[in-house]
Amino acid sequence: MTTTRHPALVRLDALIGRWTLRPKVEGLGPAWAEFAWQDGGAFLRQDSDAGPMPATAPPAWRDNAPFPTRAVFGLDDATGEFTMLYADGRGVHRVYRMTFDGAVLTIWRDAPGFCQRYTGTLSADGSVIDGRWERSPDGVTWTLDFEIVHTRAETG
Repeated sequence: MTTTRHPALVRLDALIGRWTLRPKVEGLGPAWAEFAWQDGGAFLRQDSDAGPMPATAPPAWRDNAPFPTRAVFGLDDATGEFTMLYADGRGVHRVYRMTFDGAVLTIWRDAPGFCQRYTGTLSADGSVIDGRWERSPDGVTWTLDFEIVHTRAETG
């Protein structure tokens, strides 16, 4: 493997570190995520977790909390697009596509019956990502799933 990282991978350095996650959902507490390079910078890994789901959490969140989660990001150097392999504590496994231009992070999945997309905007100082997840049964009609704010807790 080469020791020089592709320029598209270098852009992901903005994500490295530990983040506090605050879903904008009444009754939920914070979670955390940590981004780190693996395999000499060939892949980016994201781990996230949360404490026990609070009794104040909406029933849908208590019944479907995904924690812990893990994602591994890799690059297609021909297209500049990333792929995200995702797995969580519920036993869910998904493949997403992703782009990141240094300011806007976009993640999406087009799957029969359950499409998803995320858009997150990194603040100018790199300390906050303001994001939202949306879902669609058909890839045409989208509804807000939830909004979420990532606040940098520490850098990598």
